[in-house]
Amino acid sequence: MFGINFIKFDAMTYVIQYASGQVKREGRGLSFFYYSPTTSITAVPLGSKDIQFIFNETTKDFQKITIQGQITYAIEDPKQLAELLDFTLANDRKIDESNFEKLNQRLNNEAQTSTSSFIQGLTLKETLRSAKAISERIEDGLKNSNAVKILGVGILSVDVLAIRPTPEMAKALETETRESLQRDADQAIYERRNFAVEQERKIRESELNTEIAVQEKQKQINEKQWDIKLVDAEKARTLREMKMDADLSVEEQKTKLVQLQSENDRTLADAKGYMLEKTLTPYKELDWKLLMALKGDAISAGDNIGFAFRELAENASKIGTLNITPDLLDSLIKNEKPRK
Repeated sequence: MFGINFIKFDAMTYVIQYASGQVKREGRGLSFFYYSPTTSITAVPLGSKDIQFIFNETTKDFQKITIQGQITYAIEDPKQLAELLDFTLANDRKIDESNFEKLNQRLNNEAQTSTSSFIQGLTLKETLRSAKAISERIEDGLKNSNAVKILGVGILSVDVLAIRPTPEMAKALETETRESLQRDADQAIYERRNFAVEQERKIRESELNTEIAVQEKQKQINEKQWDIKLVDAEKARTLREMKMDADLSVEEQKTKLVQLQSENDRTLADAKGYMLEKTLTPYKELDWKLLMALKGDAISAGDNIGFAFRELAENASKIGTLNITPDLLDSLIKNEKPRK
């Protein structure tokens, strides 16, 4: 009524009321009456905002890439921003959203400018693996940009969501990566097999070393056994020699005993022969007839007949004829008396 109106703003809107070209009031979440013919109101929404960016760049190896991400910012100095962009409310009391489109475009331009030189110094593969580095470069570029500072905007975060090459290059990289992965897999299989062979070699070598050690121990045992056998053989030989020496000593003693017995027997025989010789020597020169006569009664009739036959035999050359009948011999034998 009569050009006097009432308006109310929320707490997330910074309001500046101009009357006759002068700032009458300003602040967040204001509500007031104003005279519309002489009043203009600037309303700047506060809080954080997200903007999407996407731009194309060329890498060091002349490959096209597309970088896509998001910038999160907040208006830190709304009064300064209101001086650069027109946030005056329209007749319908709505904020002109085209101002934010301009702000977003300026931030996108600053983001692309801050990262362009960095990407041009990287190869395609390096760029595809540098999302975090690109995010940090864009964030640092925006925070240190004078244009952003003049706008009164504070950068909260920058996130690079995707870095994509051209479809043809993506397919080529996929092929290359697939081949590289296949080579890595083959290399892993080779290394695993080689490791298995190496382990088998070590196991075999360990077995051979163990076998060598066992053979060496067996050799030592055999040598020890041979030493023991040699000692036993030496002892046996010594025992045999001692036994032989003992046997020789016994035989020598036996020989000496036999010799001594022989000498004793010979001495005894010599003594007996000497005695007999001395005993018979007196009879040696006597006539046997005298000896027979000295015998006396000890001579039988048979002895006399024997002596007679001896006489006849000695004088056979002088006898012409002599008859001796069996009856005579038989009677002589029968009449022979046994000797006492």
